[in-house]
Amino acid sequence: METSIDISLEDVHEHHVLKTRNKRYSRINSNGKSPTIKMERNQKRINDVEDNAEIAANDRRNIALLLFLYTLQGIPLGMAASIPMFLQGRNVDYKQQAVFSFVYWPFSVKLLWAPIVDSLYITAIGRRKTWLVPVQYLLGLFMIALSYNINYMLGNNDGNGTGVDIETLTIIFFILNFLAATQDIAVDGWALTILSKGNIGHASTCNSVGQTAGYFIGNVVFLALESKDFCNKYLRFVPSDKGIVSIDQFFLYWGIIFIVTTTLVFIFKHEKAVTEIEMKELRKGIMYSYRQLIKILKLPAVTTYVLIILFCKVGFAATDGLTTLKLVEAGIHRETLALMGIPLVPLQILLPFIISRYTTGPKPMNLFLKAFPYRLIVGIGISLIVYWASIIRVPKGNDYSFPWYFYAALIVIYATYQLFVNRSSLLSMKVGLYCMYVSQMAFHARISDPMYGGTYMTLLNTVTNMAGNWPTTVALWLVDDITKTICQGSTNIAIETCGTSALQKACKDANGTCITTRDGYYLEIILCTFIGFLWLFYFGKKLKRLQSMEESAWKCHITDSTD
Repeated sequence: METSIDISLEDVHEHHVLKTRNKRYSRINSNGKSPTIKMERNQKRINDVEDNAEIAANDRRNIALLLFLYTLQGIPLGMAASIPMFLQGRNVDYKQQAVFSFVYWPFSVKLLWAPIVDSLYITAIGRRKTWLVPVQYLLGLFMIALSYNINYMLGNNDGNGTGVDIETLTIIFFILNFLAATQDIAVDGWALTILSKGNIGHASTCNSVGQTAGYFIGNVVFLALESKDFCNKYLRFVPSDKGIVSIDQFFLYWGIIFIVTTTLVFIFKHEKAVTEIEMKELRKGIMYSYRQLIKILKLPAVTTYVLIILFCKVGFAATDGLTTLKLVEAGIHRETLALMGIPLVPLQILLPFIISRYTTGPKPMNLFLKAFPYRLIVGIGISLIVYWASIIRVPKGNDYSFPWYFYAALIVIYATYQLFVNRSSLLSMKVGLYCMYVSQMAFHARISDPMYGGTYMTLLNTVTNMAGNWPTTVALWLVDDITKTICQGSTNIAIETCGTSALQKACKDANGTCITTRDGYYLEIILCTFIGFLWLFYFGKKLKRLQSMEESAWKCHITDSTD
């Protein structure tokens, strides 16, 4: 990534010219003819250029550090997103998938402990390194420990395991994402002070680029290298029955990288001392930040907006939460789904810039409301693609193959859905800036009171993230209950249904065939779409009225008694 730093070749050239002039003035001065004032001015300009060059060099190193730290942050996120695909390949219940979906919640509720991370620190270590160093050590240690147990938890240790341990998997990955979210708080805070004022804008670029790169490595790269089919087809001359990297090796490798790099940061990177302005804020205490949040939430406009937004994504819950798993269930390889996102990277980069022109005005949520029904309709189209997959697939040994035009249709419908979505339905990938998401972020930026720094906007963004998480978890939890199956041809008449993984195994052992007579996925698509249009009809006008309110409706006066 090329970074524009506030130092140029012209500065270097000017530095050389000024030093040459001063030498000439110095020689003239020795003969009693020197314009001393001009020489002093030139010396001051030389010092300024040298200072700028030193700041630029420091900023380059700090940008590289931030980019690396954000990349590390994305690794556990990508790994966690790959686990549901492994679970689906082992025929786990959707209720178990719902339990595992809680691992994504820490990033949605990190505001609850962010004031603690911002306020408490050890002076000798540094305000940000106090949290960054131990958190990254814990991430590394958890990954190393997980590398020795992940196969057992997934139930694939050569038949010696006792099945998928979904509870332990959920706890471990919840802790990993909790630690990654805490690391995110610390790095976000450090980014505000580690860069010079002229280059502070590069912090957000480091965040988006680094976290996306880390997610890509932990998800797409990992799934590709773990797949024997991908490796045999593209990376090997001699076929093998395993991928180049196994899941336990991948965790071990990155666990070691976390430990080593954290040690290097701890030893060689020093923090700036806390400034007087920062110290004044810290003296207000942790409870001051929580009181800010509560008073902001009590504003009538904010309360109404939060209640509306918390239910806005119910209409997309089945599409976002179940589609990837249903495609894997239909026989599409998980690495194929992951790699499908690569051709869409240019789209992901260009769309935010195209969309931003429509969200810079006084009513950015108009684009959100216009995109809403189209996203609901495209979700129905995606469900038809899933149904088509179960019809068009061709048995190939223990596997299935699909024609090229099926993948072409899947990519087209996926790209169309990305126009409206802030989270990839097929990859669970945090891609960020599209129609509805950009609209919400622009609206949040417009109504947030700058008096409260990032607290106001972080609160609204947290609500937005939570609005996407809880409906997905509910959709996963309910789909098994509304799905109807029968065990046909079983030699054991006691086995009538096969709605769970245990019953499916029992049906197969009794020489029966598990047949789905009513798929809960399609029922949820219909129900969620209906709820989505109801939301749009009832709350769309309320949302328009909210964005038309005066700025004063979004502001509250909090008395600061701290000097």
